[in-house]
Amino acid sequence: MDITDIPDDAYAGDESPPDLDKLESPESLLKRGPIRERLLDIVIGLRTPTKVSDIADHADCDTETARDYLEWFTEMGMVHRHDGRPVRYERNDAYFQWRRIDRIRDEYTDQEIVEALSDAIEQIEDYRDQFGADDPDDVSLVEASKDMATEDAWEALSEWKTLERRAALLDAARRDHPASGSTPGHIDA
Repeated sequence: MDITDIPDDAYAGDESPPDLDKLESPESLLKRGPIRERLLDIVIGLRTPTKVSDIADHADCDTETARDYLEWFTEMGMVHRHDGRPVRYERNDAYFQWRRIDRIRDEYTDQEIVEALSDAIEQIEDYRDQFGADDPDDVSLVEASKDMATEDAWEALSEWKTLERRAALLDAARRDHPASGSTPGHIDA
């Protein structure tokens, strides 16, 4: 017997297997839970100003409830409100960046932050040398693909860009204030 087979004696004589047609769909299960959490999930993904009614539809709640929570999220700084007809909301990236920096400060010691930053800067320097550029956006994928497989070049440039973001967050955490898109410099150990 294969371990995935159901043994003959798995069900008592008069019991029947479960009716799989009566199980709830994954969509309905995902729409459950507190409205606040559903709205937060939607807000985290808002990259462009979005109407309240669209946000409410995605969160499967009524517009007034969504409006109340969105006002609360605005007060907390999580979203930007764009006045007009209709009112629109979008995610406040600065708030979420601050949260990531705050989490780094909570979870790591100053020494661990400096070590991680040093490692990230070292890897960034390696990519700069490898591609002969100061920034991954300055590198043409077409040109890079002449020296390596396109997929490898894409992966290396993506990793470099991720390292740049990580270094900026670590540097901001080290300085104990949010980064404003600046490139990390010398490390004060």
